[in-house]
Amino acid sequence: MNLVKFSNQFPDVFERFFDNELFDWKNKNFSNTNTTLPSVNIRENADEFKVEVAAPGFNKEEFNIEVDGDVLVISSQKKSENEINEEERITKKEFSYQSFTRSFTLPALIRHDKIAAKYEDGILKIIIPKKDEAKPIPPKKIEIN
Repeated sequence: MNLVKFSNQFPDVFERFFDNELFDWKNKNFSNTNTTLPSVNIRENADEFKVEVAAPGFNKEEFNIEVDGDVLVISSQKKSENEINEEERITKKEFSYQSFTRSFTLPALIRHDKIAAKYEDGILKIIIPKKDEAKPIPPKKIEIN
């Protein structure tokens, strides 16, 4: 009898979850206003993925987060105008436009219906829970009779 080494496929899927997409700068990740794209941290534990997007100066209403099939799309558009009048003859206007889109392919074993987001202290936090079958199974001791 030959012993065959068992290979669990799930860790490979989750290791590649964001790696390929994070550095894919084609049309999926862009800024319409030539501003810097916000930095992203991605964390994983046994129960979920946590995506953190550094976007200080925004309001939570300015973000749009969607799941389209297996793609998570994070975008924002911000417009602000400051008007300064000096001596009623000179008017100075400063316009500021910021927009970006970041997209990530999601693995099949996540709970789309339980994705949640929160914006706090300039960080947009998105929690992506895993399905039970994606969670690691602890080793089981087999009793010998």
